[in-house]
Amino acid sequence: MSCCTGTISAPHDLSRKIDADNKRLLNCTAVDVNQLWPLKYQWAWEHYINGCANNWLPSEVSMQKDIELWKSDTLSDAERLVIKRNLGFFSTGESLVGNNIVLAIFRHITNPEARQYLLRQAYEEAVHTHTFHYICESLALDGREVFNMYHEVDSIAGKDEFVMRLTRRVLEPDFTTATPEGIGEFIKNLVGFYVIMEGIFFYSGFVMILSLHRRNLMTGIGEQFQYILRDESIHLNFGIDLINAIKEENPHVWRADLQAEIVQMILDAVEYEVQYAESCLPDGILGLNKGLFREYVQYIADRRLERIGLPLHFGSSNPFKWMSETIDLGKEKNFFETRVTEYQSGGLLVW
Repeated sequence: MSCCTGTISAPHDLSRKIDADNKRLLNCTAVDVNQLWPLKYQWAWEHYINGCANNWLPSEVSMQKDIELWKSDTLSDAERLVIKRNLGFFSTGESLVGNNIVLAIFRHITNPEARQYLLRQAYEEAVHTHTFHYICESLALDGREVFNMYHEVDSIAGKDEFVMRLTRRVLEPDFTTATPEGIGEFIKNLVGFYVIMEGIFFYSGFVMILSLHRRNLMTGIGEQFQYILRDESIHLNFGIDLINAIKEENPHVWRADLQAEIVQMILDAVEYEVQYAESCLPDGILGLNKGLFREYVQYIADRRLERIGLPLHFGSSNPFKWMSETIDLGKEKNFFETRVTEYQSGGLLVW
């Protein structure tokens, strides 16, 4: 099958060789988009292999200590709010990312190894959504309240609506990447979901939950968030490699006006994330307050700008140095070589 014209090759036609150079990410000219070999983008295949090595399910993590702690009077109201708000945001956020992969990104990516990774990521997004259901069920929370927060909590609704706006054009039936304008819209979608949603919007929540975990509170949830963070680091790296490869193959699209628009998107995202942190921590808890989160989100945003070839904007430092114990944000490309011991399944998390 031709990935561009839809024509069908004669069966057993061995004379039609696949040219890896033509297996582009968008608008490919190679025959048979489903033929994986020869690989054109080794990075895409490596991300797929890394994702497979991180296979896990939430049901592998015991929630007994969390259940006992939740039923006790040990947690403050502020700590309970942090947990519930983060479950509310992540439960919808992960679902939105999965929908975007399946409904928007996959049908426009015409390279088989990139598609292979997208299939793996879509599965992982389903596992993440399963995780929040598992946590709610374990703690006997009102699942309707948690999974409906994107309607009820303004700071969560704002973040979700922000990224959903970036999907609407790509989902329209007449959308195509055959024009420079279409490629530009597609890049904005990728930035919105990989750089902003998974690379900025998720990270305040990671800090909040892992901060509790460091204090030996809600360790079951903390362990599951560590697995999710490990997945998200691969998602982020794949997305950035995808964006940079599309830029390289379509240099005429990466104009100053598109760059300026993307920079503004990221600056707007920082404000949405700071508002979210303030709604989760109106009065702060031990070691966390809204001022620290503004500095942290700005620090994260600079790292994301830098990795897609845009200038730093904030110059903020990282106020949560301890997060480097979990992931070195300055060296995300080297995450698997620097911080984690070997693993092949999610049965036991070893750091």
